[in-house]
Amino acid sequence: MAGRFRNPGDDARTVYSSQAGPAGRQGRARATDPAPPRAPRGDGIVRVKREVAGRRGKPVTTVHGLALASAALKTLAGDLKRRCGSGGSAKDGVIEIQGDHRDTVVAELEARGYTVKRAGG
Repeated sequence: MAGRFRNPGDDARTVYSSQAGPAGRQGRARATDPAPPRAPRGDGIVRVKREVAGRRGKPVTTVHGLALASAALKTLAGDLKRRCGSGGSAKDGVIEIQGDHRDTVVAELEARGYTVKRAGG
């Protein structure tokens, strides 16, 4: 019976750790990890258009051509959604705002110093 119980300090080897560091899995970078996404390159003109394709006829205002990193794109999308009073998302370098808010989005982006064009019909 004396050998059944162990003191916690007897075996100091870490079997698994969820913390970052040399012992944790997150602490090691692998050569197969993908590179962080880069901001899309374009001609410097932001295009705002209304789309309904693939959305069961519901209009969505999309913003293409913003050369921003992912975090900055999400911040701008949040500001535009608040300004329009609508929902939406930011993914793959495109901001989508639910509803037809082209005029509001164009005015807001021009006020922030972007060169903006209305694209599509």
